[in-house]
Amino acid sequence: MIERADYFAAKLAYETDASDLYARQKAGDDVVVIDVRSDEAWAQGRVAGAVHMHYSEIAARAPQEIPEGTDVVVYCWSPGCNAGAKGALEFAKLGYPVREMIGGFEYWAREGYPVEDHDGIHRRPIDPLTGVPRVRSRA
Repeated sequence: MIERADYFAAKLAYETDASDLYARQKAGDDVVVIDVRSDEAWAQGRVAGAVHMHYSEIAARAPQEIPEGTDVVVYCWSPGCNAGAKGALEFAKLGYPVREMIGGFEYWAREGYPVEDHDGIHRRPIDPLTGVPRVRSRA
């Protein structure tokens, strides 16, 4: 039993999901969100407020751009992409407290959280397969 509990505790320490990240952002937590995808994927849309840093650039750029000790969340496209894990590994090697956002940008967008692209920040329709749609105020 302890082995399983240790496994799941570690998993939660190293991973997050779209809803938990969004809750942290709304609460004003100091977290930097890093999109590790290609330039083309970044241009198509990203988590609003994310920083674009391809995983191959992290070792060189992160120490100059992100203060030591900053909580970092990385993501790639989807559950079928391992670039998020590659990015998380690079941040971990540098000593940052880092988590990978499971589901990636795909689930962020499917769950209706703020997406940024060349047109600004907006929300896409919530995919009904991701859960019960949230009630939004008209304000």
